[in-house]
Amino acid sequence: MNRRHTAPMPTELRHFMRAGQHPSRSVACPHCGAHEHKPCRVPSSGRTLAATHPARRTTWAETTACCPHCQVDPGTPCHTDGIPLPDVHARRYLEAEEMAA
Repeated sequence: MNRRHTAPMPTELRHFMRAGQHPSRSVACPHCGAHEHKPCRVPSSGRTLAATHPARRTTWAETTACCPHCQVDPGTPCHTDGIPLPDVHARRYLEAEEMAA
């Protein structure tokens, strides 16, 4: 038997090779608990969703992009006058989308 041994694909390339999936699937979903690269699901029924939860998109934008509005680094929540926001600024979403493209 001849077995092919291939090197694992680097994570940076894997994200770009997953056609048709939103880049926010690269982080775990805080709403439904879906793991990285797995689809979101309805917690009560377990039904998988075509789109990701807004909380997952927020987490993804927060972990991958700097916010041009409040000037915070990736991983730091957006804020207004020092008070953390429950969501991120719209400009941070745009910044994350540009980085993913």
